Amino acid sequence: MSGEFVSSDQIRSWFSAAMSGMYREEVPAYGTLLDLVKEVNEGYLDAHAEEKERLGQLGELERIGDERHGAIRLGTADELSTIRRLFAVMGMEPVGYYDLSVAGVPVHSTAFRPIRDESLKANPFRVFTSLLRLDLIADEKLRNEAAQILAIRQIFTPGCIALIEKAEANGGLSAADGENFVNEALETFRWHTQASVSASMYQKLHDAHRLIADVVSFRGPHINHLTPRTLDIDKVQTLMPEHGITPKAVVEGPPTRNVPILLRQTSFKALQEMVDFVVADGKAEAGRHTARFGEIEQRGLALTPKGQALYDRLLAETRAKVTPAADGSNAAEYMSTLSETFAEFPDDLETLRREKLGYFRYTATGKTDASVTAASDLDTLLSAGVIAADPIVYEDFLPVSAAGIFQSNLGDEAAQAFSANPNRDRFEADLGASVKDLYQLYAEIEASSLARARAKLALAAA
Repeated sequence: MSGEFVSSDQIRSWFSAAMSGMYREEVPAYGTLLDLVKEVNEGYLDAHAEEKERLGQLGELERIGDERHGAIRLGTADELSTIRRLFAVMGMEPVGYYDLSVAGVPVHSTAFRPIRDESLKANPFRVFTSLLRLDLIADEKLRNEAAQILAIRQIFTPGCIALIEKAEANGGLSAADGENFVNEALETFRWHTQASVSASMYQKLHDAHRLIADVVSFRGPHINHLTPRTLDIDKVQTLMPEHGITPKAVVEGPPTRNVPILLRQTSFKALQEMVDFVVADGKAEAGRHTARFGEIEQRGLALTPKGQALYDRLLAETRAKVTPAADGSNAAEYMSTLSETFAEFPDDLETLRREKLGYFRYTATGKTDASVTAASDLDTLLSAGVIAADPIVYEDFLPVSAAGIFQSNLGDEAAQAFSANPNRDRFEADLGASVKDLYQLYAEIEASSLARARAKLALAAA
């Protein structure tokens, strides 16, 4: 029966395209952003022929144009558990645990994404998914009211639930069911102008934290941004104003480098949108809500735990000297300090590889050298040119950067309400599964690539 099923990669591709189309209609500036990123990427590849050839040989060129991530915020454990099952239909698994309370945002999160190399190449769509921490609301009465509001909403259509159950029971979906599933699942992420609370309740939630108001006040967890991938985020940042888009003042993440690492992100300002609040007589009261924005990302080398520890230390040192203001008033000082501090971080591929700061993919080049064998040490094989090392792209997220994007859109006060309070055990209990270790995933990709490269060398010698 499995032969009748459409692949989860195909369903994910359909969903990613449908989500992009829907968000482009809801937020026209997102379409402008996509066009700008496409223009910058094409220009970058035209100017860097060797990089274009390398990406093509690795099978990573085609994915760049389609690559994007989304972000949603959920309110209850049941919502989180069900979204895990929904994403599983699309071959997306929870990877990593992120405590955003460390940056003053009352959520903890994971990233749903494909984990196999071939699936990432087919479509690397990922969704950063956060669960509201009601336990971090100090006002007990408001905390209980928010829980009651969330308890009665249903963010999934009956058709979506039925198709999730069908996929679980049968081990997959037919092409027709897969297309229906995409249409049903899309409704969970759609924007609704009708709030589910009164204006006074919205204000109470807003005063506690703007994100709490965004999660609790609506009948669904509307997608709050989609993020195309650029190969030159500094160029996009510079060109955004020329396209009528106001960027945030600071690019989050590491500074500009010869070898990009981890993840750099920027965005345009969140939209102020008209909404209708509930009133007692059934009529609507007009108001405004600010949450959805446009984001751009540039992805670099995935770092090992050793590399990540160095990154975290240098970022903490930078922010101890200069904390970036949401209004951008000290942006130049922050970016200068960031670059100076990160001068300590090696910035060439060979040093990064040799010092085991990043993960690399190894491939047999097809060249031969009588002085080496498949059993030779790795450095010798690389020096001989019979094996090549390429950086493995970071597929995951950075909690401080994610919080920085949020704070830049909603104000400095968004960062001042909570202190670090991780609770991975509670998150995984609510999720109904353990999150995967992102470092283990990268290490497995690196180890398997080296094993395949050595096997090809041995076969060629035989």
